[in-house]
Formats: sequence, C-alpha cells, structure tokens
Amino acid sequence: MPTRQRLKISKITPAYWVVTFDNPPINIYDPEMFAELNVLLDTLDSDRDVKVIVLESANPDFFIAHYDFLRADVMPDQPGAAEFTAWSRMVVRFAQSRVISVAKIRGRARGQGSEIALACDIRFASKEKAILGQPEVGVGCVPGGGGTEWVAQLTGRSRAIEILCGADDFDADTAERYGWVNRSIPDAELDAFVDRFARRVGSFLKQPLELAKKLVNVTTGFPTEAQLWNSNHAFQGTQVWPDTQARFQRLIKLGFMQPGDMELNMGERLGREEDFR
Repeated sequence: MPTRQRLKISKITPAYWVVTFDNPPINIYDPEMFAELNVLLDTLDSDRDVKVIVLESANPDFFIAHYDFLRADVMPDQPGAAEFTAWSRMVVRFAQSRVISVAKIRGRARGQGSEIALACDIRFASKEKAILGQPEVGVGCVPGGGGTEWVAQLTGRSRAIEILCGADDFDADTAERYGWVNRSIPDAELDAFVDRFARRVGSFLKQPLELAKKLVNVTTGFPTEAQLWNSNHAFQGTQVWPDTQARFQRLIKLGFMQPGDMELNMGERLGREEDFR
C-alpha cells in the first residue's frame, strides 16, 4: 500500500508556499516525515520562484509532538528513510537554504517538533495554544536534533539548562521572553499575521533576500553539521541505557506516544514522582 503523505504543500503564490504537517493522531515525527522533508528541501533548491515557506500543522493540539521512539528502526523501502539518522545534514540545509523559512507554531512542539521549528529562520507562536518543550532528559535521554545547540544559542546558558534539564513545557510568552521564538501572537491574529509577513517577504526581490540571510548566517553562525551529528549520536546512545529503557516502558504504560493526557500535559506528567516509583 502507498504511504500516506505527512506533508501537504500549498503554493499560495509562486513565491510563497505553506507546508502543513499532517500525521494523525498527534503529528509524530517519523521516518516518512523525515524523507518528505528532504524531498521538500530538494524541491526548494530547484524552484526558481519560491522565496518564503511557512511550516504549520493540520492538528491544532500538536505542531509536531516529538520523535517516534517506537520507530527507531527505519523502513528501508521508504524513499529517504535509510538516512533518517542524518538529521544533522537536513537541519544545516534548512539554515543554508536560500528560502526564508517560518514556523507558525500552534499546539505542542516538543523534542524534534521544537527542533524543526528551531531549524527554521523565524518562529511565530500562538499566545494561547503554543507549547514548547525539550522533554528528552525527563524521558531518560538527551536532545539529539539540535535542541542543545539551538536553544543554548538563542536563550543563553542558564536558560538552556533550565529548558533542557527541567524538561518542562513552556508557554509562548515565556518562549518569546527567552528568545526561543520571535513573537507570541494572539491565536486569533496568528494566521493573518504570518500570512501578511510571508506575502511581504514574497514580494521582495529574491537575490537581496538570499544575500541578507547569508550575511546573517555569517555574522551569527549556527550549529555545524559535526556538532549536530555528535548530539544525534548521543541521543541514540542514551536510548539503550537500561534505566532509560525501563523509564521508557513506564512512560508507554502511562500513555506516552498515544493520544491523551500524557501527551497533552507531558511537562507536568514527567515531573510527577509518584508515576515513576
């Protein structure tokens, strides 16, 4: 049977595209989504007209939930899935792409969902409905998709340790104050705000947009592929620790990776000591 698509691309104008994540029930990041993101980047590289893309979710509760821990073994028959662990290369491609990428965050963006948003150039978040988190330490491992590097660069050392080692959920206002997102915007205004911004950028000449982004990258820098490779392999290594495996199995019994309270309120649930005794 053909694989159902995780990404839906709408070309609002030749210069402005919307990419919608749609992987029910909770928008898990899985090997198929990885493969489709790589195809998207190939398409962006080859298209002469596109200047700005907006990444959003079809699920109002989940931008992208997190990595699919139950799908660690990728399926060899899926296009691009054999390179699932080559996340670092894809993240660098986003940062170096000539296209301006905007994450419109509504719902939960945790773990790899947060890291996909971090790989984008700009992040706008719903004040009422966006929740960001890097829960990996609470699960029993470490971030492996750039969370350590991007969060530390954007928020500073102390706040990065709070975010990563606290493994809690953060609302959009706090994320904005910390520098995790560009702006926290009232949900009723978010769609129009992002659309207006994207159309504005899409109306400008392509070459100045590309050069401006390139100069910003040179000035501020971004995590290297080698740094991201190291954290990705650290993440994979921590998953096989016996204590991590035991905690993971307990989380599954509590509802991890399934629709319900654990996924909706993960920050609070990971710190509930009585659940792990």
